[in-house]
Amino acid sequence: MGRSGARTRYARSGGARIAYQVVGDGPMDLVLIPGFVSNVEYQWEMPGVAEIIERLASFSRLIMWDKRGTGLSDPVDHLPPLEERMDDMLAVLDAAGSDRAALLGISEGGPLAILFSASHPGRVSALVLYGAAARMASAPGYEWGLPPTLWEEEATKEIVLDGWGEGVLLDVFGPSYAEDDAMREVWGTFQRMGASPSMGLATLEALLQIDVRDALPTIAVPTLVLHRAGDRAIRAEHSRYMAERIPDVRYVELEGSDHLWFVGDVDAIFDEIQEFLTGIRRSVVTDRVLATVLFTDIVDSTRKVTELGDHGWRRLLTEHDGIMRDELERFRGREVKTLGDGVMATFDGPARAVMCAEAIRDRVAALGIQIRSGVHTGECELVGQDLAGVAVNIAARVAALAAAGEVLISQTVKDLIYGSGIELEDRGIAELKGLPDAWHLFAANSLGTPASVRARA
Repeated sequence: MGRSGARTRYARSGGARIAYQVVGDGPMDLVLIPGFVSNVEYQWEMPGVAEIIERLASFSRLIMWDKRGTGLSDPVDHLPPLEERMDDMLAVLDAAGSDRAALLGISEGGPLAILFSASHPGRVSALVLYGAAARMASAPGYEWGLPPTLWEEEATKEIVLDGWGEGVLLDVFGPSYAEDDAMREVWGTFQRMGASPSMGLATLEALLQIDVRDALPTIAVPTLVLHRAGDRAIRAEHSRYMAERIPDVRYVELEGSDHLWFVGDVDAIFDEIQEFLTGIRRSVVTDRVLATVLFTDIVDSTRKVTELGDHGWRRLLTEHDGIMRDELERFRGREVKTLGDGVMATFDGPARAVMCAEAIRDRVAALGIQIRSGVHTGECELVGQDLAGVAVNIAARVAALAAAGEVLISQTVKDLIYGSGIELEDRGIAELKGLPDAWHLFAANSLGTPASVRARA
């Protein structure tokens, strides 16, 4: 069950059971067809994904499902062809009580969405494709595709099989996050939750066998095609090709190099989708506020996952999250979002942020884990319930430099907590990745701070 309370149910398709969720009660049905692997429950825990789901569900009845052989759907001993997956999607639509729906095909979900739209026009009201391709492999006159034998090469197979669950291919699917350890952990967990290593490889191999180009001119519903111009996984030429052949189409090319739909400028993607499906573009009110931002994450989490296994790791994360939320409430913090194995939170007082970080650190030590934390105060952009801006980036970079068990703070925070009783140790001048200038950092230690001082903070 996702954090929204969405319940996972199963549709019967032949002898298989297909996992799906329904969220929202908007005036239209919208089916999200995921990329090569998925997990309808784990996606709620991924950074930014829950907010996207909730946004889609704000104007639709959103139907999400895991394709046969992936996520929570039944395992298979062969990769299902598109025809079989169309049957599975029909079963999901029928089980969800949907007579007609708009389709959102993401990446590898695109060919299925194309073929379903062409084959079952009476069940489809509109089609949206993001980062998709009608054919993945190169061919004469289609030179921008991947080499047809790419996944047959033993060296490439071993890279995928050995790196599955460790974040393999993040440099292709999300190059902006290739050096981000937290995102690599999220991506690795997504792979483990989405499919076994062999099924993951089989899905990638099957991509190069798909070709639905002949179906493009027969699509009879309004279609929106979206692609990021610098996409490294699936080049934008694929979407340009589709847009030239689909009769009633709108093509929008976006900035960015990330293929993943839940990273980067996601608002640019979903603004277009919402306007296309509803005729109304979301009006976003952005306020600027002064806030103290706290980032935390678990140290050496990859080793801990290996040591505990997936079940043990999820149980540990649940305990960690419970402690974190207890302390946020005690110190009047607000959880902005979870980030894999950490949190981003905001406070109206920097001393409370520091003491909250230390309280979380001290309590999770009993679980056999350590966290690192970073705190910065600055002007942030408040967009809905989310925070953005340079101050947020600074806090994240400060946290990344913290040692195990350390609460690292910026000079700004140091100046603001003067008189709080929090002891500080000078950590010198540091360069923060991607940010100009040098930053003076300090490690906070309020372990000896009297309880009366903590209470006043």
